[in-house]
Amino acid sequence: MKGIRAGFPSRGPGSQDIHSWKDWAMSTNSKNWFKFGGLVALAFVLGLFFAGLLDVPRTTVAQQSGSGATPIIPVDAPRIPEAKPLADLSDAYSAIAEAVRPSVVFVQAERSEAASPRTTRKLNLPPGFKLPDRDQPPALPDGRPDRSTGSGFIVSADGYIVTNAHVIEGASRVRVGLLDGRTFDARLVGADPNTDVAVLRIDATGLTPAALGSSAKLRVGEWVLAIGNPLGDDLTFSVTQGIVSAKGRGPTALVRSNLDIQDFIQTDAAINRGNSGGPLINVRGEVVGINSAIASLTGYYQGYAFAVPIDLARAVMNQIIEHGRVERTKLGVLVENATAEDAAYLGLDTIGGVKINDFEPANDSPAKRAGLEAGDVIIAIDGEPVKYTAQLQQLVGFRRAGETVRVEVARRTGRKEFTVRLENVGKPDLIAGDSAPDAAPAAAPPSGLGLVVEPLTATTASQVGLPSNTRGLLVRKIAPGSPAEERLLSAEDAAFSRSAPDVITEVEGRAVRTEADFRGALTNARNGVISLTVVTASQGTAQSRVVRVRVGAP
Repeated sequence: MKGIRAGFPSRGPGSQDIHSWKDWAMSTNSKNWFKFGGLVALAFVLGLFFAGLLDVPRTTVAQQSGSGATPIIPVDAPRIPEAKPLADLSDAYSAIAEAVRPSVVFVQAERSEAASPRTTRKLNLPPGFKLPDRDQPPALPDGRPDRSTGSGFIVSADGYIVTNAHVIEGASRVRVGLLDGRTFDARLVGADPNTDVAVLRIDATGLTPAALGSSAKLRVGEWVLAIGNPLGDDLTFSVTQGIVSAKGRGPTALVRSNLDIQDFIQTDAAINRGNSGGPLINVRGEVVGINSAIASLTGYYQGYAFAVPIDLARAVMNQIIEHGRVERTKLGVLVENATAEDAAYLGLDTIGGVKINDFEPANDSPAKRAGLEAGDVIIAIDGEPVKYTAQLQQLVGFRRAGETVRVEVARRTGRKEFTVRLENVGKPDLIAGDSAPDAAPAAAPPSGLGLVVEPLTATTASQVGLPSNTRGLLVRKIAPGSPAEERLLSAEDAAFSRSAPDVITEVEGRAVRTEADFRGALTNARNGVISLTVVTASQGTAQSRVVRVRVGAP
């Protein structure tokens, strides 16, 4: 027992001894807990110390996101002096786009069934080249017009616009949209399919003409921007960027008319359907070309795009504006680009120039009368070097009949110079336009909104995907050229596009249930614009929107 009691107080048996033992035990436990608590506290302090050394965050993610959390303090951008040229270049691109975009227009060409097919004359393009805006559907079988879109750019404050001839070919109506949201009916002044250049005119004020540069001074490798309206209405006034990949691209391998002038600027700036007719811009904000074609196996951009040089387009544009047509002059020669063998045969230092194969007409050509011979290689016109066929055509093709030019040729006996009097080509090959630049503008759209509406019944509502208790006026038909044409979707058009038609439920905040309600509400237009509340079935629900439409002149 002594061994068992060892270490306990020896107070003898009884309750007092029991209490003493308990006191001793409690005292011992308290000491142990105190020691344990001290160790925990020491570990916590050491943990905080080492956490400070390791720079561990003082708060958790949950604490930061909770109420009263300290907001994140933004940090300054890193200082990278080497990146300043890139930042300056980015600012320059933005400045160019901001300056030029107001000059670009959105072109909508409308063609009736009688005007189709639109390919009344095919432009001669190299293999693989495509006019992307030709990939549009044909005229609708019920006689409704089909529509295609393209681009253009303003060249004068009084409303002249340049685009591609293929964009508006066969169109019975052309509309032009501006960056500021205004839309105008455009009049076709004239077009030349041989160069794919067309001129439109609108009756508008506050226009921003684009500056025209020089494609002759354009160098391969220069940075350029393409501005236009690719792939329809959703991507209008888009800007893409690239470089000039090459100059003088043309369909040299194809048999073509001697009037065709295809002298394309090649660029890797992205161009797709709807870009045709838009400007190609240099870093000075000048138009150097008209975006026209792409090399593609799919009909979409694949890295190679082509633009008509602005020097060529300017010559065609000026003649169309001044005369309503393009007057072409000729040397009367049938030519092709000179080859390496031609250069070696004639002793030329470089491969270039244009070889004469024959004369046209054979017995009465201006060039033949002047003394030129088949086999001669034309190397200069009026002292300006000639390197390829399209360049020769541009130098002589847009002068006046009766003018003379100095033609320098290389032949086996040496270099010679001849003076040739140019002759008129004859009847110009034009896409129909107004014969005079001051012809009357297109007629105003019909009065009212141009809508045919009918009361919506419970049966009809279910058929168009709306709840059967929907009330309003179903848009049955929209007249071509009417103000609502681009704002609402009729049942007629919806059936073709497999979409849901629009139902007008309110006009200026007033419910409309009958045609009489509708006509009466139109008198409440503000500044010539009426506000409509429209519902359409979308993904199984009725989607409401507010549409504001300009009311046509009475």
